[in-house]
Amino acid sequence: MKTIRLTTAQALVKFLNQQYVEFDGKEEKFVQGVFTIFGHGNVLGLGQALEENAGDLRVYQGRNEQGMALAATAYAKQNHRRKIIACTSSVGPGAANMVTAAGTASANNIPLLLLPGDTFATRQPDPVLQQVEHYHNLTVTTNDAFRAVSKYWDRVSRPEHLMTAMINAMRVLTDPANTGAVTVCLPQDVQGEAYEFPEYFFKKRVHRIDRRVPTESDIKEAVALIKEKKKPIIVCGGGVRYSEAAEALKSFSEKFNIPYGETQAGKSAVESSHSHNLGGIGITGTLASNLMAKEADLVIGVGTRYSDFTTGSKQLFQNENVQFLSINTSEYHAYKLDATKVVGDAKLALQKLEEELSNIDYKSSYSDEIQKAKEAWNKEVDRLYSIRYEENEFIPEAGDHLPHVLPEFAEQFGSTITQTEVLEFINEHVADDAIVVGAAGSLPSDLQRMWKSRTPNTYHMEYGYSCMGYEVSGALGVKMAEPEKEVYVMTGDGSYLMLHSELVTSIQERKKINIVLIDNAAFGCINNLQMNNGMGSFGTEFRYRNEETGKMDGDLIKIDFAKSAEGYGVKTYQVTTIEQLKEALEDSKKQEVSTLLDIKVLPKTMTRDFESWWNIGVAETSKKQAIQDAYERKESVLQTARKY
Repeated sequence: MKTIRLTTAQALVKFLNQQYVEFDGKEEKFVQGVFTIFGHGNVLGLGQALEENAGDLRVYQGRNEQGMALAATAYAKQNHRRKIIACTSSVGPGAANMVTAAGTASANNIPLLLLPGDTFATRQPDPVLQQVEHYHNLTVTTNDAFRAVSKYWDRVSRPEHLMTAMINAMRVLTDPANTGAVTVCLPQDVQGEAYEFPEYFFKKRVHRIDRRVPTESDIKEAVALIKEKKKPIIVCGGGVRYSEAAEALKSFSEKFNIPYGETQAGKSAVESSHSHNLGGIGITGTLASNLMAKEADLVIGVGTRYSDFTTGSKQLFQNENVQFLSINTSEYHAYKLDATKVVGDAKLALQKLEEELSNIDYKSSYSDEIQKAKEAWNKEVDRLYSIRYEENEFIPEAGDHLPHVLPEFAEQFGSTITQTEVLEFINEHVADDAIVVGAAGSLPSDLQRMWKSRTPNTYHMEYGYSCMGYEVSGALGVKMAEPEKEVYVMTGDGSYLMLHSELVTSIQERKKINIVLIDNAAFGCINNLQMNNGMGSFGTEFRYRNEETGKMDGDLIKIDFAKSAEGYGVKTYQVTTIEQLKEALEDSKKQEVSTLLDIKVLPKTMTRDFESWWNIGVAETSKKQAIQDAYERKESVLQTARKY
């Protein structure tokens, strides 16, 4: 047997260079590069291996471990899970910083390879710098925190462990049904240890991502169910995008006259203007989708995991005879809601169902309801876009608010523009193939409802984990995946403050992203949530501490985000009027570096809910009558929701 003497880290790099995927006959290199932040736990092991011979792997310098791992997640998502960038960190806090990103990737079923440094396998220097000691179990390290958020976890405590660890890592990373974060922990001493690795470990490996063919029995059962239903609705999930099943979905919906609503992951699989596309569905959905969902007697989920936001905490579908049909590569997701299951690839399943339903001349009973619903929603969108602030008579869309806040904000920030008019203007004035990125706060609601996707795969929303701080990092990953397209990241001031360090990496890599920073001086979405459920405004507005009351109820904190970002080398703009927005947006298109539009937007001017409900933890007892009322409302609506 021929062997090659390499360190564990050198063998890892050589192995990663030999991994390929094949999908629909197209072969591509799987691991495109490695994001790094070096420390004592990885610089002389994996760092040395990359410096000496990285092969075809491009090495990127991250600024925050969470940020770089989120960028890698976005990169894989935008590449439909067929290309990845691995991430390496040092031991301890560097590794712990990536736990959030691991959760984000796993919640969204996006492949993410994490290679955190670990404590010494020999234990000779214990406790090594940054080590957390557990007196009851010396095998536990910071990296054990990844177990809860990884789809596969391993620790390479000896060089020969690397072989089975990495083969299993690739198995999970390339499995559409079970992919997510894969964590392979690398003790720093083992990284530098040499071993006679067999040559065959480094052979070219092609991981075929096969389209899982649904069984005849699954198809037969699904056809029997559909033919008995008159008003079905489709839920278009992220699986439609990853399967590249958009044309199959359009054909299926048109042929049988079945409307569909989009999840956050499924939005832009098909252009928004398509005749049967009702837009977002669920808690952040449109009036068109949600009203038709309430009456549907069959819900056909295609590539969706039926999150609470999609199903309205299982309360959205109110037809007493409603049943569920799930098309999914994952048996776990297909089994949800007691659904009739079709376990298989979305594209193949839709094509097979279309063939079988055509044989029996199936047609839904809808006449002009779909078109009327779309027309009514378009009128509502026009109304939302036209909202303008009037000091004495203005009633904000978001509901409960403190009357003094809007004039206070207008005076202190010098702006009265609304969030809906800002989004409308940007949507209308960016290129049709520009990609919009978002993740948390009120913007995902507004974007799912109102953003018109004119070109497929141009809406990139992380909402499986709703990870604040994903936005800027995610935009970098998207730009790395699609460098020829303009990328616009929509972020609130709260999310931006949490994490925007990879903005510097975008400058370093000359990967231009455009940050649309909506500053309303608050965690606005959660402020809405607390106030709409009987609480006052508590700990969610950005205010100075009041020395007299001891509370955070002083003046609003005004931050010059543009000035801060300018110091990074970003081209920045300050916006308080639509005219300034127009000038800034047009000038930003001419720039070759990343840009930031610091837009001061009135609080409470996001969209409201449309025929949806969310089960949240309202206090059962309170001194406030408003909270007691909110609890009773919650309990009342809960009685109309499915129990599981």
